[in-house]
Amino acid sequence: MVGLLLMLQLYFVASHRNVHVPQPSASPPLRHKHSPQAGIKPLIDEFLDENSPLRHLFFPDIKSAIHPANGSHYYRPGHIWLDTQGNPIQAHGGGVLYDETSHTYYWYGEYRQVGVIGVGCYSSKDLWTWQNQGIVLSAQQINNETHKSNMLERPKVIYNDKTGKYVMWMHVDDVHYRKAAVGIAISDRPTGPFQYLGSRRPHGFDSRDMTIFKDDNGVAYIIYSSKMNTELHIGPLTEDYLDVRPNMRRILIGQRREAPAVFKYQGTYYMITSACTGWAPNEAKVDAAESIMGPWETIGDPCIGGKEMFRLTTFLSQSTFVLPLLGLPGSYIFMADRWNPAELNDSRYVWLPLAIGGRPLESNSSGSQSPWPRVSIHWHKKWRLPLSWRL
Repeated sequence: MVGLLLMLQLYFVASHRNVHVPQPSASPPLRHKHSPQAGIKPLIDEFLDENSPLRHLFFPDIKSAIHPANGSHYYRPGHIWLDTQGNPIQAHGGGVLYDETSHTYYWYGEYRQVGVIGVGCYSSKDLWTWQNQGIVLSAQQINNETHKSNMLERPKVIYNDKTGKYVMWMHVDDVHYRKAAVGIAISDRPTGPFQYLGSRRPHGFDSRDMTIFKDDNGVAYIIYSSKMNTELHIGPLTEDYLDVRPNMRRILIGQRREAPAVFKYQGTYYMITSACTGWAPNEAKVDAAESIMGPWETIGDPCIGGKEMFRLTTFLSQSTFVLPLLGLPGSYIFMADRWNPAELNDSRYVWLPLAIGGRPLESNSSGSQSPWPRVSIHWHKKWRLPLSWRL
């Protein structure tokens, strides 16, 4: 019965180019709300329905968990990922910092139980075996701004070469997403503890999904969804990375994009975003620019392989970070979250190889051939880094 239902759902998706997702509204994004249609539901609604018989296909149980003890080094997108102590990794909406001093990767993200209890940190030498470094910023430290009824999302950490500080930026909000601010914290060590410095609305605008990006010259930038998620704002941080400079550029105006993940290759800036559909996954989009302040030009959907339903929903996930692979120019890991709205602490990680190069995805808005190379995120049920890759 389940197999027949799955075939019917895949047929539906293949026959309908537009996957059903909740329509965006002018109000703040209340991510927990979703009203599936009555009758035969598209597969996206099966994905969101905690009582669906298909849920185990999207969220496999602990029996198939990625365990560092098995030594295979195979990533399995959507499977439970265990740390070196055998516990599920809690680093949702996160990002990775490579620390040049210790030659170690640090993965920061939302540490969730019933609510967000803080920012978790994990360390690794091989990007596959992760050791839990504990809660580096607890919710209690943030003056009740991240009480379990409120939100702490998408923490990102960069290192300031001039001050010697590790600086964390994150989205802080209330349960209705109306506070719409950023929080800032600092530490002397990548493993914390981080000291919370407070929150603010950057440039005086509402800020929800956000990220920060450190350029080759050491200048750091914030990119955030603003004006009720109808556009993105981007601007440089101060020299100490603790505030924004006054200059800011509005980009992707009217396109309703969120979950920005920015990276750079051969002098060109790329940004992957998602549409605003709450917890429901949707089609990814890549934009490119010669200057990080813009103008930005749309390249297209980077997802390749798998069923059409996977490609049109970013493999049932949402972007959070793009991690460069040291020593392999043009090769990256696309990091995304497969959100489980029924149990957000059981949301899964979708890590996939991303490559730059090849024929452009589509023509630009003027009808001429796009000058940007192709950005490709390749679907694999399981995959591993090249054996030649070394930290």
